[in-house]
Amino acid sequence: MARSQTADQELTQVLNQLWQLDTNRLTPGTDYIISLQGRAGYVAQGSNYARDKARAPLFTYVNEEKLKSIETYAHFINLLDNYEMSTGVSEKVTLDELQENRLFIDSIVETDVMKCAHKYLVRKGQSPSDTKQFKKQLYDIWFRLYHRDRSGGEDSCGFEHVFVGETKFDQEIMGLHNWVQFYLQEKHGHVDYKGYKARDNKDTPDEDDHVLNLQFSWKGLVKPVGGSFIGVSPEFEVALFTIIFLMSNSKMTSVVVKVDEYMLELVVYRHGRSIGTSFPKLLSSNHRDL
Repeated sequence: MARSQTADQELTQVLNQLWQLDTNRLTPGTDYIISLQGRAGYVAQGSNYARDKARAPLFTYVNEEKLKSIETYAHFINLLDNYEMSTGVSEKVTLDELQENRLFIDSIVETDVMKCAHKYLVRKGQSPSDTKQFKKQLYDIWFRLYHRDRSGGEDSCGFEHVFVGETKFDQEIMGLHNWVQFYLQEKHGHVDYKGYKARDNKDTPDEDDHVLNLQFSWKGLVKPVGGSFIGVSPEFEVALFTIIFLMSNSKMTSVVVKVDEYMLELVVYRHGRSIGTSFPKLLSSNHRDL
Protein backbone atom coordinates (compact mmCIF):
# COMPACT_ATOMS: atom_id res chain seq x y z
CA MET A 1 0.00 0.00 0.00
CA ALA A 2 1.55 3.27 -1.08
CA ARG A 3 1.44 5.78 1.70
CA SER A 4 1.79 9.48 1.17
CA GLN A 5 4.98 10.55 2.92
CA THR A 6 4.12 14.22 2.70
CA ALA A 7 3.38 15.67 6.08
CA ASP A 8 0.07 17.38 6.84
CA GLN A 9 1.25 20.99 7.17
CA GLU A 10 -1.38 22.38 9.54
CA LEU A 11 -1.19 19.45 11.94
CA THR A 12 2.60 19.43 11.77
CA GLN A 13 2.56 23.07 12.85
CA VAL A 14 0.20 22.60 15.79
CA LEU A 15 1.85 19.38 17.00
CA ASN A 16 5.27 21.06 16.95
CA GLN A 17 3.83 23.85 19.09
CA LEU A 18 2.74 21.16 21.56
CA TRP A 19 6.20 19.56 21.36
CA GLN A 20 7.87 22.88 22.19
CA LEU A 21 5.48 23.48 25.09
CA ASP A 22 6.04 20.02 26.58
CA THR A 23 8.22 21.14 29.49
CA ASN A 24 7.41 17.92 31.39
CA ARG A 25 9.15 15.83 28.72
CA LEU A 26 12.06 14.01 30.30
CA THR A 27 15.64 14.31 29.06
CA PRO A 28 17.22 11.14 27.66
CA GLY A 29 20.55 10.25 29.24
CA THR A 30 19.73 12.34 32.32
CA ASP A 31 16.20 11.64 33.55
CA TYR A 32 16.17 8.16 32.01
CA ILE A 33 18.52 5.86 30.14
CA ILE A 34 17.44 3.25 27.60
CA SER A 35 19.38 0.37 26.12
CA LEU A 36 18.19 -0.52 22.59
CA GLN A 37 20.41 -3.60 22.08
CA GLY A 38 19.50 -5.82 19.07
CA ARG A 39 17.14 -5.48 16.16
CA ALA A 40 14.03 -7.64 16.64
CA GLY A 41 13.08 -10.29 14.12
CA TYR A 42 9.85 -11.24 12.38
CA VAL A 43 7.04 -12.71 14.46
CA ALA A 44 4.07 -14.29 12.70
CA GLN A 45 0.66 -12.89 13.66
CA GLY A 46 -0.77 -14.94 16.52
CA SER A 47 2.58 -16.51 17.44
CA ASN A 48 3.83 -16.08 20.98
CA TYR A 49 7.42 -16.88 20.26
CA ALA A 50 9.94 -14.11 19.60
CA ARG A 51 13.71 -14.51 19.57
CA ASP A 52 15.06 -12.27 22.28
CA LYS A 53 17.52 -9.82 20.74
CA ALA A 54 17.77 -7.81 23.95
CA ARG A 55 19.00 -9.58 27.04
CA ALA A 56 18.73 -6.52 29.25
CA PRO A 57 15.64 -4.35 29.85
CA LEU A 58 14.85 -1.40 27.56
CA PHE A 59 14.97 0.96 30.55
CA THR A 60 18.30 0.95 32.33
CA TYR A 61 17.30 3.83 34.59
CA VAL A 62 14.34 6.13 35.19
CA ASN A 63 14.34 8.91 37.77
CA GLU A 64 11.14 7.89 39.54
CA GLU A 65 11.49 10.63 42.13
CA LYS A 66 11.34 13.19 39.36
CA LEU A 67 8.41 11.40 37.68
CA LYS A 68 6.39 11.35 40.87
CA SER A 69 7.19 14.98 41.62
CA ILE A 70 5.46 16.13 38.41
CA GLU A 71 1.73 16.36 39.04
CA THR A 72 0.50 14.99 35.70
CA TYR A 73 2.79 11.94 35.91
CA ALA A 74 1.85 11.32 39.55
CA HIS A 75 -1.88 11.20 38.69
CA PHE A 76 -1.12 9.17 35.57
CA ILE A 77 0.77 6.52 37.56
CA ASN A 78 -2.16 6.26 40.01
CA LEU A 79 -4.47 5.55 37.08
CA LEU A 80 -2.30 2.76 35.72
CA ASP A 81 -3.08 0.68 38.80
CA ASN A 82 -6.82 0.96 38.36
CA TYR A 83 -7.51 -1.27 35.41
CA GLU A 84 -8.15 -4.98 35.00
CA MET A 85 -5.93 -6.46 32.34
CA SER A 86 -8.33 -8.79 30.58
CA THR A 87 -10.94 -7.43 28.15
CA GLY A 88 -14.29 -8.97 28.87
CA VAL A 89 -13.87 -8.52 32.63
CA SER A 90 -16.23 -5.71 33.53
CA GLU A 91 -14.40 -2.80 35.07
CA LYS A 92 -15.59 -1.98 38.56
CA VAL A 93 -15.09 1.73 38.75
CA THR A 94 -14.97 2.86 42.35
CA LEU A 95 -15.67 6.41 43.45
CA ASP A 96 -11.98 6.81 44.24
CA GLU A 97 -11.10 5.80 40.72
CA LEU A 98 -13.61 8.20 39.21
CA GLN A 99 -12.00 10.89 41.32
CA GLU A 100 -8.54 9.87 40.07
CA ASN A 101 -9.72 10.05 36.45
CA ARG A 102 -10.94 13.58 37.12
CA LEU A 103 -7.78 14.63 38.96
CA PHE A 104 -5.73 13.47 35.98
CA ILE A 105 -7.86 15.48 33.56
CA ASP A 106 -7.81 18.51 35.88
CA SER A 107 -4.02 18.36 36.07
CA ILE A 108 -3.41 18.02 32.32
CA VAL A 109 -5.86 20.82 31.44
CA GLU A 110 -3.69 23.17 33.55
CA THR A 111 -0.61 22.53 31.37
CA ASP A 112 0.48 24.79 28.49
CA VAL A 113 0.40 21.76 26.17
CA MET A 114 -3.28 21.15 26.82
CA LYS A 115 -4.16 24.85 26.79
CA CYS A 116 -2.60 25.12 23.34
CA ALA A 117 -4.47 22.02 22.11
CA HIS A 118 -7.74 23.36 23.55
CA LYS A 119 -7.28 26.72 21.81
CA TYR A 120 -6.64 24.99 18.50
CA LEU A 121 -9.68 22.70 18.87
CA VAL A 122 -11.92 25.64 19.76
CA ARG A 123 -10.65 27.50 16.68
CA LYS A 124 -11.48 24.45 14.54
CA GLY A 125 -14.98 24.26 16.06
CA GLN A 126 -14.25 20.84 17.55
CA SER A 127 -14.26 21.64 21.28
CA PRO A 128 -16.30 23.88 23.58
CA SER A 129 -14.40 26.96 24.76
CA ASP A 130 -15.69 26.50 28.32
CA THR A 131 -13.00 24.62 30.30
CA LYS A 132 -15.52 22.60 32.27
CA GLN A 133 -17.23 21.42 29.07
CA PHE A 134 -13.83 20.68 27.51
CA LYS A 135 -12.94 18.48 30.50
CA LYS A 136 -16.19 16.59 30.04
CA GLN A 137 -15.36 16.08 26.37
CA LEU A 138 -11.90 14.74 27.29
CA TYR A 139 -13.49 12.46 29.88
CA ASP A 140 -15.88 10.98 27.30
CA ILE A 141 -13.10 10.45 24.75
CA TRP A 142 -10.66 8.79 27.16
CA PHE A 143 -12.55 7.38 30.16
CA ARG A 144 -16.05 6.44 29.11
CA LEU A 145 -16.37 2.66 29.45
CA TYR A 146 -17.56 0.68 26.45
CA HIS A 147 -17.91 -2.94 25.31
CA ARG A 148 -14.82 -4.03 23.44
CA ASP A 149 -15.68 -7.69 23.90
CA ARG A 150 -19.26 -8.40 22.73
CA SER A 151 -19.91 -11.12 25.27
CA GLY A 152 -19.13 -9.10 28.36
CA GLY A 153 -20.00 -5.92 30.17
CA GLU A 154 -18.46 -2.50 29.79
CA ASP A 155 -14.91 -3.67 29.82
CA SER A 156 -12.69 -1.07 28.22
CA CYS A 157 -11.98 2.60 27.66
CA GLY A 158 -9.57 4.56 25.48
CA PHE A 159 -7.22 5.39 28.33
CA GLU A 160 -6.97 1.77 29.40
CA HIS A 161 -6.30 0.50 25.92
CA VAL A 162 -3.71 3.07 24.85
CA PHE A 163 -1.86 3.70 28.09
CA VAL A 164 -2.38 0.58 30.20
CA GLY A 165 -2.76 -2.25 27.69
CA GLU A 166 -5.16 -5.19 27.83
CA THR A 167 -5.39 -8.70 26.43
CA LYS A 168 -7.95 -10.13 24.04
CA PHE A 169 -9.11 -13.67 24.94
CA ASP A 170 -5.76 -13.97 26.72
CA GLN A 171 -4.13 -14.29 23.33
CA GLU A 172 -3.11 -10.99 21.92
CA ILE A 173 -1.76 -7.81 23.45
CA MET A 174 -3.79 -4.75 22.67
CA GLY A 175 -2.56 -1.26 23.30
CA LEU A 176 0.21 -0.66 25.83
CA HIS A 177 1.73 2.17 23.83
CA ASN A 178 2.95 4.18 26.80
CA TRP A 179 6.55 4.35 27.96
CA VAL A 180 5.81 4.91 31.68
CA GLN A 181 3.61 1.81 31.80
CA PHE A 182 6.22 -0.10 29.77
CA TYR A 183 8.91 0.88 32.28
CA LEU A 184 6.77 -0.03 35.33
CA GLN A 185 5.70 -3.36 33.82
CA GLU A 186 9.31 -4.13 32.90
CA LYS A 187 10.44 -3.28 36.43
CA HIS A 188 7.85 -5.71 37.87
CA GLY A 189 9.05 -8.44 35.51
CA HIS A 190 5.87 -8.50 33.39
CA VAL A 191 7.33 -7.00 30.22
CA ASP A 192 10.29 -8.51 28.38
CA TYR A 193 11.78 -6.22 25.74
CA LYS A 194 12.86 -8.24 22.66
CA GLY A 195 14.53 -5.52 20.58
CA TYR A 196 13.74 -2.53 18.37
CA LYS A 197 11.98 -2.87 15.01
CA ALA A 198 13.69 -1.42 11.96
CA ARG A 199 13.73 -2.17 8.25
CA ASP A 200 17.46 -2.75 7.91
CA ASN A 201 20.76 -2.08 9.63
CA LYS A 202 20.96 1.48 8.30
CA ASP A 203 18.04 2.76 10.31
CA THR A 204 19.29 1.90 13.77
CA PRO A 205 17.56 4.18 16.29
CA ASP A 206 19.43 6.26 18.86
CA GLU A 207 19.06 6.04 22.62
CA ASP A 208 17.93 9.66 22.74
CA ASP A 209 15.11 9.10 20.21
CA HIS A 210 11.68 10.10 21.52
CA VAL A 211 9.76 7.69 19.25
CA LEU A 212 10.52 3.98 18.83
CA ASN A 213 9.01 0.88 17.26
CA LEU A 214 9.42 -1.93 19.82
CA GLN A 215 8.93 -5.68 20.04
CA PHE A 216 8.16 -7.14 23.46
CA SER A 217 6.24 -9.74 25.38
CA TRP A 218 3.85 -8.87 28.19
CA LYS A 219 2.84 -11.56 30.67
CA GLY A 220 3.91 -14.15 28.09
CA LEU A 221 2.05 -12.67 25.10
CA VAL A 222 4.08 -11.21 22.23
CA LYS A 223 3.55 -7.81 20.61
CA PRO A 224 5.38 -8.13 17.25
CA VAL A 225 5.67 -4.35 16.87
CA GLY A 226 4.34 -1.47 18.94
CA GLY A 227 4.99 2.21 18.32
CA SER A 228 5.65 4.34 21.37
CA PHE A 229 6.70 7.83 22.32
CA ILE A 230 9.55 7.72 24.85
CA GLY A 231 10.04 10.34 27.57
CA VAL A 232 7.13 12.57 26.55
CA SER A 233 4.56 13.69 29.13
CA PRO A 234 1.11 12.12 29.45
CA GLU A 235 -0.48 15.49 28.58
CA PHE A 236 1.44 15.59 25.29
CA GLU A 237 0.08 12.20 24.21
CA VAL A 238 -3.48 12.99 25.32
CA ALA A 239 -3.39 16.36 23.51
CA LEU A 240 -1.94 14.93 20.30
CA PHE A 241 -4.31 11.97 20.03
CA THR A 242 -7.36 14.05 21.04
CA ILE A 243 -6.63 16.41 18.14
CA ILE A 244 -6.30 13.53 15.65
CA PHE A 245 -9.44 11.87 17.04
CA LEU A 246 -11.54 15.04 16.71
CA MET A 247 -10.30 15.77 13.18
CA SER A 248 -12.41 13.08 11.60
CA ASN A 249 -15.45 10.87 12.11
CA SER A 250 -13.90 7.89 10.33
CA LYS A 251 -13.53 4.57 12.09
CA MET A 252 -9.78 4.91 11.47
CA THR A 253 -7.79 8.08 10.97
CA SER A 254 -4.19 8.09 9.90
CA VAL A 255 -2.10 11.21 9.31
CA VAL A 256 1.53 11.77 8.47
CA VAL A 257 3.21 14.59 10.40
CA LYS A 258 6.72 15.71 11.14
CA VAL A 259 7.16 16.33 14.87
CA ASP A 260 10.59 17.62 15.88
CA GLU A 261 12.93 15.38 13.82
CA TYR A 262 10.49 12.48 13.47
CA MET A 263 8.33 11.68 10.46
CA LEU A 264 5.40 9.87 12.03
CA GLU A 265 2.19 8.23 11.04
CA LEU A 266 -0.34 8.85 13.81
CA VAL A 267 -3.15 6.32 13.88
CA VAL A 268 -6.43 6.64 15.79
CA TYR A 269 -9.33 4.18 15.81
CA ARG A 270 -12.65 5.39 17.15
CA HIS A 271 -15.14 3.44 19.22
CA GLY A 272 -18.29 5.57 18.97
CA ARG A 273 -17.55 8.85 20.74
CA SER A 274 -14.46 7.43 22.40
CA ILE A 275 -10.96 6.42 21.39
CA GLY A 276 -10.58 2.72 20.56
CA THR A 277 -6.83 2.91 20.14
CA SER A 278 -4.14 5.35 19.09
CA PHE A 279 -0.41 5.04 18.47
CA PRO A 280 2.52 6.54 16.59
CA LYS A 281 4.43 4.68 13.85
CA LEU A 282 7.92 5.97 13.24
CA LEU A 283 8.46 6.36 9.48
CA SER A 284 11.82 8.13 9.53
CA SER A 285 14.00 10.41 11.58
CA ASN A 286 16.15 13.36 10.45
CA HIS A 287 19.41 11.57 10.87
CA ARG A 288 18.26 8.47 8.97
CA ASP A 289 15.63 7.24 6.55
CA LEU A 290 13.51 4.27 7.46
